[in-house]
This record gives sequence, structure tokens and C-alpha cells, in this order.
Amino acid sequence: MVYTVVIVYDSHPALQGAFAEHQKSQERLESNGEVKVVQVRTKEDLDKCDALVIPGGESTTIALLARLSGLLDPLKEFIKAKPVWGTCAGAILLSKVVTGAKKGGQELLGGMSVTIARNGWGSQVESFEAPLEVPGLKNPEDPFSGVFIRAPVLLSLDQPPEYPPIQVIARLPENVVPHAIPSDATEPLETWFGINSNLEGGGEDPKRVVAIRQGRHLLTTFHPELTRDNRFHEYFVRECVIPGLLST
Repeated sequence: MVYTVVIVYDSHPALQGAFAEHQKSQERLESNGEVKVVQVRTKEDLDKCDALVIPGGESTTIALLARLSGLLDPLKEFIKAKPVWGTCAGAILLSKVVTGAKKGGQELLGGMSVTIARNGWGSQVESFEAPLEVPGLKNPEDPFSGVFIRAPVLLSLDQPPEYPPIQVIARLPENVVPHAIPSDATEPLETWFGINSNLEGGGEDPKRVVAIRQGRHLLTTFHPELTRDNRFHEYFVRECVIPGLLST
């Protein structure tokens, strides 16, 4: 049997290597696994897909074009059943609630029970990079370079019973204070955004969380596709995509 994973919106070549590496340890896939990367422009394209990657860009524009092309409702249905990874703008679209939307509001696809702030760390000139420790990646001792460009900020990680548990994948280091948050601030950083967390155990600071997994879905507020490091792509294929294919 051939398992074909179709990843759309993001044509990162690392997906091929990620799947090839993972299939070595999957007896059921052996040498028959294949990853196809396509762009989705129509519902017919989407119907071919087993997984979806929504990259960075302009979230309101992505939503508008999806509606104009008749893809908005099919995308919402897709997210209910199949793995989706959203980076930056894609992360905004996967959220349940967004703040700081443009005039007229922000149409969302939903799928993850989080509240997110558009451009939460500031404008284009306040973009930054940060080394991220990510235990779930291969070679976790090597930090992953997070590229944050007009990055959104997670304001709350909610855990309603109808959603799968949220797993925090990566956080900003404690010594990283982006420009939008004054380094000499005397108030608790939580007060800048009215942040809260409803995760079990509490104590999590959502503002510093930059990557989460919830069920089949993956959310990153930074841009892994802008690096030469393919480990997040490999993680998505390994942890989110293949398990669902093997269970069908």
C-alpha cells in the first residue's frame, strides 16, 4: 500500500527528507511512502490532501482569497478531520480568537483553542530571531533558530473539554525580551497583554509559548520555513501526519 501525504501551501523541500527518514522505522510504510507537495488553489486541490501547511504572510489576505476562491468552508471542514500546521499568519488562522485584527475583523479557520494577538511583538522593524530549545525535535541539544517577523503572540491557552490537550513544544528563552516589551518594565509581563492560561497545572506564560501541538494540529508563531533546519517539518510529518495515516 502506498501512503501519499499531500502537504499544501508550503513547498519546503525538507518534507521529502523528513518522510524518507521516518519511514525507515515504520514497517508498514517500508519503501512505499511518498510525500507530494502541492499548492492548493481550488477545492479539487484540497480534496487530494492528507495534510495542510498554512505559512506566514498576511492572515486577512489569506482568508479573503480563500473566501473568494470558495475554499474557506472546505478549509474549515478539512481542519476538523486532518492535520494542519500554521506558521505565523497560519497560526492566526488556526486560532479560536484573535485580537488586534484590522478594521472589519478577521475571519478565522479555527481548530485550536487559543487566543492570539496579531503583530503581538511589534512591527516589521521589531522582528527578531531567538534560539529555541525544543525537546521534541531531533538533536534537541542543538537550538532551533526561531525567525519572528511581525510575529503573533499567544494570549491564552484554553483547554475546553471538546478539544484535545494542548502540548507546549517550544518557548522563548527567559533572557529574550522582544522590543515590544520594554526590558526595564517593572510590571509583570503578563499585564502587557492581559495574559492567562487555563492549562492543567497552571503557571504557563502563554506569551512566551511559541509552538504548540493540539491533537493533529501544530502551531508555530515563527517561520521554520525560512531556515535551512528541517526539524520542525520532520516533526510535523512524524508526529501529526503519519500516525493519522497509519490509523486509517
